[in-house]
Amino acid sequence: MTSAAISADASSRFITAGKARVHLHELGEGSPVVLLHGAGPGATGWSNFEPNIGALSERHRVIVPDMPGWGKSDSARLSGDPVDTLLRLLDELGIERAALVGNSMGGMTSLRFAVEYPDRVSHVVTMGAPCPGNNMFTPGGGFTEGLRVLRAGYENPSPENIKRMVQIMCFDPALATDELAKRRSAAAHEHPEHLQYYLEDQVVPGGREFHALGARISEITAPLLAIHGRDDRVMPFEASLRLVSSVPNSRLLLLNRCGHWTQIEHAAEFNRVVAQFVENS
Repeated sequence: MTSAAISADASSRFITAGKARVHLHELGEGSPVVLLHGAGPGATGWSNFEPNIGALSERHRVIVPDMPGWGKSDSARLSGDPVDTLLRLLDELGIERAALVGNSMGGMTSLRFAVEYPDRVSHVVTMGAPCPGNNMFTPGGGFTEGLRVLRAGYENPSPENIKRMVQIMCFDPALATDELAKRRSAAAHEHPEHLQYYLEDQVVPGGREFHALGARISEITAPLLAIHGRDDRVMPFEASLRLVSSVPNSRLLLLNRCGHWTQIEHAAEFNRVVAQFVENS
């Protein structure tokens, strides 16, 4: 199935995962791969992985949820822990083991899930994800530049603020088109309850539990691939350096001229590397 042949509407459906009604896209056949999006205002599973879904679904059963608190899914107030939501999602879909591919917040969920439910995970791929613990070389003193502009987008998801956020997220500012900014802004305004929850909670759902993992991150037994942009202004690549130093069966792909969205900025390489990793590791 080529990227041109896939359709967001045709692959869209809802399922109940625990207390939450979760919107997702499902395409392809074969070993399951779950794509978990990041936390930006207006983010959805489809928008976060649009350049990847078609390529990966040619050989895999690809599941792309909007996690509760984003997209068309219920509020995160109903779902509680995203790890529990993911577990119930896999159960509802009849999936025993899946490869988890998580961008930023989605990477946090993937890592926690791999620690807590190792028998349900075949592979882990993270992109721009943090690692529990203290960084040594990254400047301290609060939020990164990218996290500050992301929060500003939640406070006022205007097209102008969203465009500024995307400019920080990506190495190439040309990716921050007016069309993308308007689309993400409109998606954010469709669900003001999602924006309010993020602002009230101060951290992404499951963030406190993730950062409490500490040394348990070394318990991950599934093969792990950490992908990081060297120019990431949201989550500096030191996080992935620490991650691969902690997880025995792991490797790192560090990309120059790349920011926080490796799956978008280097889509062709991302698709090739992830497919090979899931099929051969």
